[in-house]
Amino acid sequence: MAAVVVAALIGVGIGLQIGGPSATDEAVASLREQEAQRDVAQVAELTARARQTVAVLNPIVDGLADLGTAAVPTAEQVQGWQKSLAEEVRWYSVTVSGMTATNVARATLRSAVEQLSVAVDTVALARASATGQRDELLALAGRQRGLAVAAWSVAATHLDQINVDAGNGHQHVYLQAGHEDGAMTGDGLPEGTKH
Repeated sequence: MAAVVVAALIGVGIGLQIGGPSATDEAVASLREQEAQRDVAQVAELTARARQTVAVLNPIVDGLADLGTAAVPTAEQVQGWQKSLAEEVRWYSVTVSGMTATNVARATLRSAVEQLSVAVDTVALARASATGQRDELLALAGRQRGLAVAAWSVAATHLDQINVDAGNGHQHVYLQAGHEDGAMTGDGLPEGTKH
């Protein structure tokens, strides 16, 4: 009987050594936890910056609305927009190593800002062009604006989801332009809702 007890104890000891987590498993788990914590911080930083960017973009998006029927933005407006957008493009151009979902959100926000910057550059070109080309260039700038609004809406939807995944709840950073040009809009849930 003593031999059976000793054998059982040895068997349990071996089983725990084989079946338990190794030092490598524990190190991998620790790295994954650190990466997840870093991602939560990056998502929060990106969301805060996106909110600041929305405050910059909304007046520009509004100023580029109805380019075919409204007055052409002034040279001063265009120069101010170009300066503001250059700062935004610069911020979003910095590559930060992060989780794939966060990188996708950052890249899509950058793409939207760059597209709006191109729209403003096209308006500047239209202002300097002969009257015959001006209307065509303004129409092109309007289309570029629409693409920027749509791209931002996709990024905002993705950013909302990664905030939910990070435990921050819903965070809505959509432009005021709404459904224009196929843009997505928020889900209507209150900010911070966890589901």
